Amino acid sequence: MERRVVKILYEDNHLLVAVKEPYILSQSDGSKTPDMLTILKQYLKLKYNKPGNVYLGLVHRLDKEVGGVMVFAKTSKAASRLSEQIRLHKTEKYYLAVVNGKVESTTYKDKILREEYQSKVDKNGKEAVLSFETLQVINNTSLIKINLLTGRHHQIRVQFSSRGHSLLGDSRYGKKGKYPLALYAYHLAFYHPVTKEKLIFENLPTEGYFQNLDISRLLTEDKK
Repeated sequence: MERRVVKILYEDNHLLVAVKEPYILSQSDGSKTPDMLTILKQYLKLKYNKPGNVYLGLVHRLDKEVGGVMVFAKTSKAASRLSEQIRLHKTEKYYLAVVNGKVESTTYKDKILREEYQSKVDKNGKEAVLSFETLQVINNTSLIKINLLTGRHHQIRVQFSSRGHSLLGDSRYGKKGKYPLALYAYHLAFYHPVTKEKLIFENLPTEGYFQNLDISRLLTEDKK
């Protein structure tokens, strides 16, 4: 197996926090496409010289096209407790995106119905909620910070495209662009499953539609 270098943000006996690059799967789909779960299991196996299978629990996912921060559980107890936090909406998940058009900070509430390969806004779907702040408007596009309050399939992409503000580079819900999808999971916060300490992890995008944007400064100003 080809070894891939993955950025590790944090590791202890219970958790592993790493950065997923765009177009790497969260877990294997049976194809030859690289996936985080397999890559990180290989990393643990080599680092600790472990024979046989290595346990690593997947507690949340990012779409294939989306990069960003992910947490994995190194024990079944940690996996169960992290999954419970996600179910009870006790985690924080913030995304950065660049969308078409000028949008003003607000909250979107919809019903989203998942179909085989994509999702759509539909009255028969499940509740989908997000709020966002506009950080910068450039050339009829908006850089936004999104607080994802529910986790529906393709939720961010569907909610913005349904309002005529598709994400740049979204070939499924908008149109294919020069760079990959302009969506990045830059902030993840949760409570440690054993110590109960609140942990916060961030990693900012620097490539594609995010290059040449002073994201760090804009986020700092947003907090003031």
